[in-house]
Amino acid sequence: MRDMLGAIRAAAGRIDIHVVDATGVTDFDSAFLSIANARPDALVILPSPMFYVEHRRLVALANSYRLPTIYWFREAVEAGGLMCYGASLPDVFRRSGVYVGKILRGAKPGELPVEQPTKFELVVNLKTAKALKLTIPPSLLLRADQVIE
Repeated sequence: MRDMLGAIRAAAGRIDIHVVDATGVTDFDSAFLSIANARPDALVILPSPMFYVEHRRLVALANSYRLPTIYWFREAVEAGGLMCYGASLPDVFRRSGVYVGKILRGAKPGELPVEQPTKFELVVNLKTAKALKLTIPPSLLLRADQVIE
């Protein structure tokens, strides 16, 4: 997570980045209140198993505070989030199955190469953009794997 945050800070350049931790679901309400009080232009939800499981609640909170939010998984956008850009989870799970198959056929786990995701998805929800009074540039929509209208 620190590496990811470091990469985000490096990419942001002079954009001011504020980090708010939520280590449990009981932290969500206070975290979003803190975020809303900081009045950010946008919010990025980093990947986390907890955030994935609780994506509907995160979407509801972000939308209730009218925070343009980018997620790392499409399910949040399908639940009403603004947009996502991240590894395709079905592809990651498929690749995991390939690894399991190799191990079941006798490969030693320590000898298998570590792979990075190769398929990434950009999904944009125009209904949410409209509710937030945002205009999504046509160039971004053209690059999207899916546009929800």
